Amino acid sequence: MPSLRQLFLDRLAPTSPEPLGLEIEKAEGVFLFDKDGKKYLDAISGIGVSSLGHCHPAVVKAVQQQAETYMHTMVYGEYVLSPQVQYANLLCSQLPETLNSIYYVNSGAEAAEGAMKLAKRVTGRSRIIACKNAYHGSTHGAMSLMSDPTFTQAFRPLVPDIHFIEFNSFEDLQKIDENVAAVIMEPVQGEAGVIPPVPGYLKSVKDKCSEEGALLVFDEVQTGFGRTGSLFAFQKFGVVPDVLMLAKGMGGGMPIGAFVANRDLMEQFSHDPILGHITTFGGHPVSCAAALATLKTLLSEKIVESVNEKGEYLASKLTHPGIKQVRQVGLMIAVELDSFSQVKMVIESAIRNGVIVDWFLFNDHSIRIAPPLIISLEELNLMTKVIFEGISL
Repeated sequence: MPSLRQLFLDRLAPTSPEPLGLEIEKAEGVFLFDKDGKKYLDAISGIGVSSLGHCHPAVVKAVQQQAETYMHTMVYGEYVLSPQVQYANLLCSQLPETLNSIYYVNSGAEAAEGAMKLAKRVTGRSRIIACKNAYHGSTHGAMSLMSDPTFTQAFRPLVPDIHFIEFNSFEDLQKIDENVAAVIMEPVQGEAGVIPPVPGYLKSVKDKCSEEGALLVFDEVQTGFGRTGSLFAFQKFGVVPDVLMLAKGMGGGMPIGAFVANRDLMEQFSHDPILGHITTFGGHPVSCAAALATLKTLLSEKIVESVNEKGEYLASKLTHPGIKQVRQVGLMIAVELDSFSQVKMVIESAIRNGVIVDWFLFNDHSIRIAPPLIISLEELNLMTKVIFEGISL
């Protein structure tokens, strides 16, 4: 009988030539456990997903209870399902009045697809502007928002009439004109290596979009649900988008995404044509129950309020002669080193020593750190110690 590892290699479609290949048997809190019982501090939260850590009791209970009640019943938008409605109501209560209608999907990439369609439907325009070095997903439309031909060339032709600007370039905002349906951007760039907006930039983007009649879409798939030290990053910077994209940390470990806009905009999916956007599993009752438990926990236990303190503490500890720069927004952190080869060496060393860190898609000379928001200062110290050991090799 082939081993589990061999079956993994034989039967699961690969995404890279060298997968990490850790055989995970259990996960709890900030730790993963492999088949030999070795524990790993998950300092990347499964790439920004497990904000409450793994198997949070409130999320597990919600999943179990909902799975015992009902699971899939009908395609999204047809039946009145309590988990969907309760979660939508709670989420909207935490958002500005203009973000009052939710369309559930299954992932961040699907949220990007929906937001692109919504912008075209609402404005009657085709042009979309995205930022260089941004990542919004790997489906065909979402990939079209990616500027780097290394990742897109093999899949062309992509969706047409997409143009790119430099994040934080005020001069590039002149490319937003009367032909633009939407500007889609992350309020803090993730895969570029944690690049925050310079003062006044996001407001200038919003003002230019309003002037030209384009929608401003914020991709908060990575930054949402407390990651940057406020429930959503746009709240931190005081700029409200027309459309908000969500996923990753939304479901407490369950697959779910959404895009949120004003009801007046969303209603345009319902006619001319009918079923302008549709999904079978979007808003799955079990995932919505998990998302509801996650948001309730974030709010009731005041977890978000501790994120800035923890992030600043970690950044203050990340001082080492081998570190060129630390970029930090909440618990979203990039540690810049000299080269990808050094980053790879540190990642491998850290994993051997029980800490999982990673690199960024468009910044391969920086280490990604995005631990669960519940992480303790003691665990942050452990993480720092292990990273330093890798840098000093």
